[in-house]
Amino acid sequence: MARSSPSYRVQVLERAFQILDILAEAEGELGASEIAARVRLHKATTHRLLMALERQRYVERNPATVKFRLGWRLFELGTTAVSRLDLYALARPYVERLVEETGETAHLGVQRGDEIISLVVSESRRSLRSPSTVGRRSPLYCTSQGKAILAFLRDDHAAELIRKMRMTARTPHTLTRPSRLKKELARVRTRGYAVDDEEFEEGLRCIGAPVLNHSGEPVAAISIAGPAFRVGGERMSDLVDAVTGAARQLSAAMGFHRARGGPTRGGRA
Repeated sequence: MARSSPSYRVQVLERAFQILDILAEAEGELGASEIAARVRLHKATTHRLLMALERQRYVERNPATVKFRLGWRLFELGTTAVSRLDLYALARPYVERLVEETGETAHLGVQRGDEIISLVVSESRRSLRSPSTVGRRSPLYCTSQGKAILAFLRDDHAAELIRKMRMTARTPHTLTRPSRLKKELARVRTRGYAVDDEEFEEGLRCIGAPVLNHSGEPVAAISIAGPAFRVGGERMSDLVDAVTGAARQLSAAMGFHRARGGPTRGGRA
């Protein structure tokens, strides 16, 4: 069989997908020899496939162990697919219900790099409200959605994002030091929600919680935004309950089960 034949190229693709499946099912990282044995291929062939997958960021190699794990390109593709298809359709009723429950503008956003992109917005009916922001990009470090997602990302991924951030002050309340942000993210993980306390815009307070997929990964965040004098005080507990409740329900619709771990009001499951 000629190596350039269509059937050969299909076989190469199938073997590459098998490698990705094997890495997905593994409890930890795997060496090239372990992968070759599981996929039943010669080590040299497996190595070539791994190098091709690594160049395209579908797998990544740990420099310390020289072993392989799934790459973040798969996460990016999965997040994109969800945000364009299932997530958008699934999220809108939860976002709209959140407006009915709280009276404040509700948002759903997805992470792209060090930013949040607003995907779904339902506006409050009040005359003083947060305006519609579909498509707007906002920094992760000073938004409730961004902090909610950062807090539940894999530790090394979150650390890398924080390392590359330019944390400029948007208001006098903005966290501009990575050390302070990391402490804030620890609190977010403990309580299951994040607050933007006039950090992105003066006079605006937001409450956000992560939306998790079937693997317990944060694929989005849902939040409310409103004037600081209205989002807080005696209402704060009820508003937090509404946001975290919507996040849990949408996460369940995405296939997440709390027994696998993830945020709950007042701590992690």
